[in-house]
Amino acid sequence: MGKRYTLPVLPLRDTVVYPGVAVPISAGRSGTVEAVQEALEGDRRLFAVAQRENVDDATPEVLYNVGTVVRIIQTHRVAGGVQLLVQGEGRAQALSYEREGESMLRAVLLDMVRQEATNPEDAAFVALDQELRDRAAELGTRRGVPAEALNQLIQGVDEPGAFADLVAFYLELPTEDKQKLLETLDDEDRMRLALVAVERELARLDAQEEIQARVQEELGERQREMLLREQLKQIQKELGDEDERDDVEELRQRVEELELDETQRSEVERELKRLERTSPQSAEYQVIRTFLEWVTELPWNVRSEDEIDLARAEEILDEDHYGLERVKDRVLEFLAVRKLQLDRATHQDEDEDEDDDEIEVEAGDGGEVPDEAAVEDGKEQPDKEPLGGRGPILLFVGPPGVGKTSIAKSIARALGRKYVRISLGGARDEADIRGHRRTYVGAMPGRIIQGMRQAKSKNPVFLLDEVDKLGVSFQGDPSAALLEVLDPGQNGTFTDHYLGITFDLSEVLFIATANYWDRIPAPLLDRMERVEFTGYTEQEKMEIAKRYLLPRQHRENGLEEGEFNVDEEALLAVIQKYTREAGVRQLERELGKLARKVARKVASGEVKTVDITPEVVRELVGRPRVHPERMADEDMVGVATGMFYTPMGGDIMFVESTVMPGEGSLVLTGQLGDVMKESGRAALSFAKSNYERLGIQEGALEGREVHIHVPAGAVPKDGPSAGITMATSLVSALSGRKVRRDLAMTGELTLTGRVLPIGGVKEKLLGAVRAGINEIIIPFDNEADLEDLPDTVRKNLTIHLVEDLDRVVEIALLPEKSKKSPKARSKSKKSTKTERELPASSP
Repeated sequence: MGKRYTLPVLPLRDTVVYPGVAVPISAGRSGTVEAVQEALEGDRRLFAVAQRENVDDATPEVLYNVGTVVRIIQTHRVAGGVQLLVQGEGRAQALSYEREGESMLRAVLLDMVRQEATNPEDAAFVALDQELRDRAAELGTRRGVPAEALNQLIQGVDEPGAFADLVAFYLELPTEDKQKLLETLDDEDRMRLALVAVERELARLDAQEEIQARVQEELGERQREMLLREQLKQIQKELGDEDERDDVEELRQRVEELELDETQRSEVERELKRLERTSPQSAEYQVIRTFLEWVTELPWNVRSEDEIDLARAEEILDEDHYGLERVKDRVLEFLAVRKLQLDRATHQDEDEDEDDDEIEVEAGDGGEVPDEAAVEDGKEQPDKEPLGGRGPILLFVGPPGVGKTSIAKSIARALGRKYVRISLGGARDEADIRGHRRTYVGAMPGRIIQGMRQAKSKNPVFLLDEVDKLGVSFQGDPSAALLEVLDPGQNGTFTDHYLGITFDLSEVLFIATANYWDRIPAPLLDRMERVEFTGYTEQEKMEIAKRYLLPRQHRENGLEEGEFNVDEEALLAVIQKYTREAGVRQLERELGKLARKVARKVASGEVKTVDITPEVVRELVGRPRVHPERMADEDMVGVATGMFYTPMGGDIMFVESTVMPGEGSLVLTGQLGDVMKESGRAALSFAKSNYERLGIQEGALEGREVHIHVPAGAVPKDGPSAGITMATSLVSALSGRKVRRDLAMTGELTLTGRVLPIGGVKEKLLGAVRAGINEIIIPFDNEADLEDLPDTVRKNLTIHLVEDLDRVVEIALLPEKSKKSPKARSKSKKSTKTERELPASSP
């Protein structure tokens, strides 16, 4: 019997160490590390023995009795333990196990001697050894071991018994089978067991390959794809690309949740497959991934439910905006139509559901019912309208600051929809609307698709701000791209260049804003319904300031109630002397300036409250910066008062005419446009041909030169509406009769003396009232425009509706010998109520 000895125990999980084989081992358990430490302090030997069960606490009960005595060749300290390289030396049997310390085991061992072949030269034994080597080489080759390394491994072990131990170690066998090979001491028996195991492994590989080949033929494209994906997932896990592929799976799941039609889904899934085949380190990977993220974030079938309460909508509009009655009426009409469409569409769907239920009951008797919804009289039904029908596309046109943008936001509130605004001012590239194709670096979708993603709803209120400011460049015309967006018949299949698939915009409520409708291309303008916004009157501006602007300035400047008090006279002074606009933006800026001045005084402790009067306004913000025209001081020969309109509002202007010695020519000055110059020539021609009717002496123009001038020469002027004003001024200069200073006029003049209608009547009349003039001449055909005037303005005006210049001259020119005082006449006109003066030719 051999000599007994003791060694520290090295418990092994899921592996067995054989003599003659070098094995790397990770030791992390406290008992194992302690055993390694003791071995290193001694002869560097350990007893490596396999565990029957994979447990952390290696007790004697879970350890086999037969193991291998190993020697530590190398050690390497790592976090949480130590890495070992051990070399098996010989088999040993553990007679007993003893616990030493808290967790280390020590084994009492007895060496086991393997039984070598009695006749190593025996042909059968040699054949067994050769067969084992050949089959092991075949197995290694099929596992992908390089031929050079395989030959070196096989030829490096000459002894048959040691080679059997080497083969047993590399075989993929359960721990029990490997332990059996270790406990087999007879070399020939162990070689036969190893050969059987190798043959079994080869047979398993053959069967696996055959099954894979057969299954490969039977698998459809979908199953094959799933199999490859699983294999790819494992490969990527080994390569550390698992996180990126988790993102791909997340994208796939999000794509599957989208409600897309067949064409859209086909394109999206094609890009998804490309993403799966692309390396995450590739630049193309990020391009495809960004595209798919855009697709999954768009509201393909997410919409806000319209909850239209007309009373509440009217309350919202009145709460957010003062005035704009005609605009509010148009908006409420739109909402009323929308409400009827939705209510009746809902009732129609309920009736169809009841009809479907009846059809199902009848079909239950065994008969077949044709699909009448799909085919009627052999014809395909048209595409189904969006719920509630396709509404008009509104275009809000008006000067800056009158509430075009804010009223669109109020419409969204009244509808209960999301609100999106994009500014098109200065856009020069078609790609701003349609997006860039994905072939470009940094490509992005257009502003429309970006707005839809921002809204997260399929039916938002979409404001296209400043649509008249679109530019044109060599990169395309963005207004042409808007034709499809704003066409209710086409925007259901809008295609963004970046997406490359259709997106339905038919449920979007588009609202466009502009300052000048004539700057919008005709095809684009034709697709929208124009809603005119006009400027505010001074009274309306005062109400807006009281209700909205002053409370807002209180909040924004940290002022409390009573610290900043503005009386009506001061407010009117700010409106008249510090602002010149149709809207209220400049007014709010001036009030903000006043509020900041007051806030400074209150913060410094100078005062606790400030009452703003016209004098205080001048003290705080300086001298007036706006000097509007006022009614002339006296009646004069050759000076007539006209009216003009700009987006900033209406105002009066003076037309001056004089006659002087010369060659009979006409001089026009004041930076006049071609149309206005033609009006002056037409006025002169009419005066020459009708001199007797107009009270002009015969030969008054012989050897005389006529000069017509419109002051404010630095400002360009054009348009036909100054025709009767120029003619009145010219007739006054030629006849020597004075023109009434308290009368303003506007209208286009023809060569035969007819007065034609013009535009901007409301703004022009408001400008005249602001200048102190309450008697107006306008064309007869503009009578309907008087309805736009506020009642408070109309009741203090005397309006003359004229059809020809004779009536204009009769009203505007004073008799030659008139002795009536201009001041007395002005005073009498103050109390004159609105007069509907008919032309002289009317009965």
